[in-house]
Amino acid sequence: MRAQKKSAPNNERLAEIYRAAAQIILRKGYDATSVNDIANALGMTKAGLYHYINGKKELLFDIMNFGLSELDEEVAEPARAIADPAARLRFAVAAHARLVTRGQGAITILVDEITALTPPQQRKITQRKRAYFDFLRGTLDELKAAGQLQDVDTTAATFGLLGMINWLSRWFRHGGALSEEQAADQLVRIAFHGILRPARLKAVDSSQ
Repeated sequence: MRAQKKSAPNNERLAEIYRAAAQIILRKGYDATSVNDIANALGMTKAGLYHYINGKKELLFDIMNFGLSELDEEVAEPARAIADPAARLRFAVAAHARLVTRGQGAITILVDEITALTPPQQRKITQRKRAYFDFLRGTLDELKAAGQLQDVDTTAATFGLLGMINWLSRWFRHGGALSEEQAADQLVRIAFHGILRPARLKAVDSSQ
């Protein structure tokens, strides 16, 4: 029988563990990362880390759920309350970008490491990822129906936006040339110049 997770009700500590583990997995890959690596990075013993986790595979699943829950709470849910699709998209891209730079990999490893999960875990994560993808694509569909989008396929555009945002964790560095806010703003500018028609872009920029 698998031991039950003995994590204390300390959400901040769990978030710290998830983010630290995500950074290591992002850098080394899931297979090359050991529980000792994660414990050492956190200044914990291996036994101390097992107070919070059941094992490396379960930790990966927990990290992915943690990242997706943050994505829902800080990006998708507030964005859905924005009626104008252009403003909604601007908010979603900027908020998602800030989440990636703050989380330092917790979301990005969803793409790279999902095959390491069990089939049931993969299905759960894929379902949650698909819900967010459909939300973004639906926003682009609204813009296209209103004649405010370039002549692009909305599925391809959604994949492009997500790839651009997730890649932040590969190049963004705290203390570097750009702050989190500046990096998010750059992605918004790139996204909007690439997908919105010029007339609409001018109107949106003038409202900022």
